[in-house]
Amino acid sequence: MKEAQLHTFGCRLNTFESEIMRGHAEKAGLKDVIIFNTCAVTAEATRQARQAIRKAAKENPGAQIIVTGCAAQTEAETFAAMPEVTRILGNEEKLQASAWLPATNRPRVDVSDIMQVKETRPPVIDRLTGRTRAFVQVQNGCDHRCTFCIIPFGRGNSRSVPIADAVEQVRRLAAEGHNEIVLSGVDLTSWGADLEGAPKLGRLLSTMLRQVPELKRLRLSSIDSIEADEELIEVIAGEARIMPHLHLSLQSGDNMILKRMKRRHNREHTIAFCEDLRSKRSDMVFGADIIAGFPTETDEMFENSLRIVDECALTFLHVFPYSPRPGTPAAKMPPVDREIVKRRAALLRAKGEARLQAFLAAEVGATRDILVETPSIGRTPHFALAKFETAMVPGAVIKAKVVSVSASHLMVGM
Repeated sequence: MKEAQLHTFGCRLNTFESEIMRGHAEKAGLKDVIIFNTCAVTAEATRQARQAIRKAAKENPGAQIIVTGCAAQTEAETFAAMPEVTRILGNEEKLQASAWLPATNRPRVDVSDIMQVKETRPPVIDRLTGRTRAFVQVQNGCDHRCTFCIIPFGRGNSRSVPIADAVEQVRRLAAEGHNEIVLSGVDLTSWGADLEGAPKLGRLLSTMLRQVPELKRLRLSSIDSIEADEELIEVIAGEARIMPHLHLSLQSGDNMILKRMKRRHNREHTIAFCEDLRSKRSDMVFGADIIAGFPTETDEMFENSLRIVDECALTFLHVFPYSPRPGTPAAKMPPVDREIVKRRAALLRAKGEARLQAFLAAEVGATRDILVETPSIGRTPHFALAKFETAMVPGAVIKAKVVSVSASHLMVGM
C-alpha cells in the first residue's frame, strides 16, 4: 500500500494547509490516496487541476482521489461530476482531523458554507516536510470584492490568527531549524481588523521579532500597499531580519482599469509607496501581480501598466492574461480579444524579464546571505535565485559572492 500523495496548486497559504492535511492523512493511516489541494484564482488553474486528476487516476488505478482547496469550495459540482474523484472536501473541512478518518458514512461532497466561518486558528505544525522555507498562515479570507476575483467565495470573510498563536507557530518552526519564515494570508495586510482592538500588521511583525529573537529571516507574502500601516513600514525599513523584498497586489497600472477592478489604490499611490519605502531602505526590491487584457482595457490603458513597471522599478513580475471567472462582475464586462490579451501578456513578461536581468547584472560582485533550498540552489534576501558552484546543505544560510549571472539566476561562489 502506498503512502498518501499530495499535490498542491496555487498560493503559499495552500502550501501551509497542505502540510496540515499531510499530518491528518498520516495520523488517519490513509493509504493509496491522492489529495489535490486546488486553486481557483483563474479558470486555467481549475482546468489544470482537472487535467492532473484525470492523469493521476489513469496512472494509479484503484487509488482514492480526494479534491479540496478553493476550486473544490467554489465548484464542488464540477469535481463531483468527475468519475475519477472519490471525495470533495471544502476549505474549512480539509483542516479538521475528523474529516480524514476512515468512515463508510461520510458524504462524498463535504463542503459547508465558508461565509459562516468567523475565526481561524490553524493547527500548529512543527516542521514543513521537505522545505527549508516555512510558511505560516496568519490570516484567511477577504472582505473585498474585486470584480475579477472568486477567492472570497472560496475562502470566506477576512479573519485573523491571534498574535499569541501566530508567535507560537513561528517559535516552533524556528526551533526546528527553519531559518526563514514567510507570513502568508489571502489579504495579509488586513490582518487584525477582526481582533480585539483591531491591531495592524505592523504590530504583529514587531511582536514576533521581539518575542522570537532566534528567528533569522522573516518574509512577507503578497501585500496590498493601500493597507500598509505606518508601523509596518517602519519595521520593514528598520529591521534587518525582514527580507528586503515585497510582492504587491498591483493588478494594473491604469486608474480607470483599477476602478473597474474595484481596487482601492491608484497608480500614483503605488508609485509613492515604492519610492517612500525605498527612501527608508535603499536595498528594497518589489514584485507585483499584473493582469493583462482586463475587460475594456485599451492600448493606452495597457501602456500605463507597462510604464508602471519602470516607475515602481519592479524586479519580479507575475503576469496573468485575463480569463473570465463565471460569477464575477468582470465576466460580464466587454472582453478584450484573446489574441490581444496574449500579446499584451507577452509584452509585460518581456518587460519583467528585462528588469530582472538588469537587477541580476547589478548584483555581480556583491556578497549575499543565501538561504540554501537544495544542494545547488538558494535564494538571496531579495528573493533572487542563486546557483552554487559546489554542493551546499539545504536549510543553511551561507554568505556567498555573486560571480556571474544568467538570464534567470545568479552564480555564486564561496
